[in-house]
Amino acid sequence: MGLVACKNQKDNEAKIQNEVMGVVIEHGKESYQTSKWEILFDGTSMDSWRGYLMEQMPESWTIEDGAMVFMPKKGGGNIITKKKYTNFELYLEWKISEGGNSGFFWGVSEDEAFNQPYQTGPEIQVLDNERHPDAFKNPKFHQAGALYDLVQPKYDVCKPAGQWNACVLKIDYNANHGSVTLNGKEIVEFPLKGKPWEDLVENSKFKGWEGFGVHHTGHIGLQDHGDKVWYKNIKIRALN
Repeated sequence: MGLVACKNQKDNEAKIQNEVMGVVIEHGKESYQTSKWEILFDGTSMDSWRGYLMEQMPESWTIEDGAMVFMPKKGGGNIITKKKYTNFELYLEWKISEGGNSGFFWGVSEDEAFNQPYQTGPEIQVLDNERHPDAFKNPKFHQAGALYDLVQPKYDVCKPAGQWNACVLKIDYNANHGSVTLNGKEIVEFPLKGKPWEDLVENSKFKGWEGFGVHHTGHIGLQDHGDKVWYKNIKIRALN
């Protein structure tokens, strides 16, 4: 029975990934479909990552059953990709601990003037929508999948804490369009530059933050928010 349950779980995860990738291809251009994926985490190596403002990976990140796991400890645990990206589709799967809060960023500028990635990089929220109080604030601008404090999800398709969610973040500065697809459903769309983007920032907690959301090329980041979180099957591909 255990083997059957394991197989069913893997089949379901594969189905979700295929559904999500189907959405990406459906909404993408032909050139996007043929671009190659760059693997950022394959279940065995964290070589594509390092700590924010660090040369090495923080000890708080480990590999467990094919997933990158953040184990809360004292000290900075934010991590970023070694490479920078501009226009891309990022695919990853995440799950959060009960009552947990985390997130991932794009456009992170690594600068000693900023001691946190969120000071420059906009965040896609990772959250336990059922238990964490942020899910019920503002009113939904802090829910899972939200462009944190800027754009709320159109739908709540987040799975419960402890279950895997499949997510695609699409960033295309050429088209001035970003989007988040969660578990096969596009839940967030947003502009990336110009007055539409500036208006979003002006009406958020990030108003007046020097450097926030202005870097079109930057690192991808995973957040240390003090709660246990898992990521797997992380990959990215460039948009031309």
